[in-house]
Amino acid sequence: MPLPTGFTDASASALPLHVVSRADFATWRDAQPAHVAAWVQAQGFDGSANSALPLPGADGAMAGAVIGVGDALDPYAYGHAPSALPVRAWALATALEPAQKAALQLGWGLGSYRFNRYKQPLRPPAQLVLDGDTAELTDVLAACLRTRDLINTPTEHMGPDQLEQVACEIAERHGARIEVISGDDLLAKNFPAIHAVGRASHRAPRLIALEWGDAAHPHVAIVGKGVCFDTGGLDLKPADGMRNMKKDMGGAAHAIALAELVMARKLPLHITLLVPAVENAVGPNSYRPGEVIATRAGLSVEIDNTDAEGRVVLCDALAYAGEQKPALLLDFATLTGAARIALGPDLPALFSNDDALAQQWLDAGIQLRDPLWRMPLWRPYWRYLTSGIADIANGGPSKMAGSVTAALYLERFVPAGQKWAHLDVYSWNDADRPGRPAGGEAQGLRAAFALLKAHA
Repeated sequence: MPLPTGFTDASASALPLHVVSRADFATWRDAQPAHVAAWVQAQGFDGSANSALPLPGADGAMAGAVIGVGDALDPYAYGHAPSALPVRAWALATALEPAQKAALQLGWGLGSYRFNRYKQPLRPPAQLVLDGDTAELTDVLAACLRTRDLINTPTEHMGPDQLEQVACEIAERHGARIEVISGDDLLAKNFPAIHAVGRASHRAPRLIALEWGDAAHPHVAIVGKGVCFDTGGLDLKPADGMRNMKKDMGGAAHAIALAELVMARKLPLHITLLVPAVENAVGPNSYRPGEVIATRAGLSVEIDNTDAEGRVVLCDALAYAGEQKPALLLDFATLTGAARIALGPDLPALFSNDDALAQQWLDAGIQLRDPLWRMPLWRPYWRYLTSGIADIANGGPSKMAGSVTAALYLERFVPAGQKWAHLDVYSWNDADRPGRPAGGEAQGLRAAFALLKAHA
């Protein structure tokens, strides 16, 4: 299997790479040859985070390099190195603890990523010699990059049918079973809410259902919102709000990548992946504000706003997942702007009906520097989803607690007693940062995998 971009096994030609922080910089500098210490001093390098400096040999030729990092356990602390260092092979010359070395390797891979389907980067990344047992590292990196690639691909090339194709390829590779229910078959098989949202598009709505693993193992259901483009429907978004809506299938990207990672690592789990894949389009058959639609759970939903479509497609998928009585039900969704107002772009909002489950995911996020933040399922806010003519509304006149009310809506379709956690993700970097190029991003994914390993 080829090495990921940014890595090499050509250790013979590699130059030494030193890793320092501001705290240990002086000790490192004082241990260097006099000409290196003088060079470092002249360049003003002090080990600050996101810094890098090539180092000269006695003959003036480049003989190595040093990078400065902040939190040595944070993969993104190393994300600047592939683009900041000269393009050649580098071999780690600093004795790092295993967790720090793993962070370096993952961060290097994340920092080497560029979405190149349509445009090649100006230069390739510097290469790190990959050594040791890196099988899990490369699988986790592949899941993060799979998430980015799916989100970054425009809807023209990543609609419901292409998401189905991706899932089918993964199923074939790992020996999973897959079923796809599309078009009017959604009505025949009682997925009316998914059909209602996607029926106006020229690309048929569908539910992608993948199953893998031994039924004797703990059963985990993973659900991802697959709105491949969101115009807002008849409650049309303004242009700036619609610009990046190719990313509205970010929840599906996370769910697909997580399921693929579980299969790649052969965790002793029985998993069900469910992706309701639709395009929320405008057309003669668009679902309309004020309509009352049916759902798989038997609850009627009044459509207050067609731009609150994610919860509508998810409710059928969550009800279907709950029918299978999994030990754990997780869902990922780019669900609300309100979560971003509350927590900003980097902190996904976590909701759960089980304190222990929520704490496990939070703890994994802290340990892996893949953070999330728990928000409350504050049930008095049910009043914001009241309908006068249906069991529930998908929105309401109040702008209060938007991420909370969205999560409460989803919870209504999760069977009583079912352990469930919902992650409201942004799935996006608004601008380039070290290790985080502008565009699609995996958030909470590594922590979710750690959570599933603990339940395997």
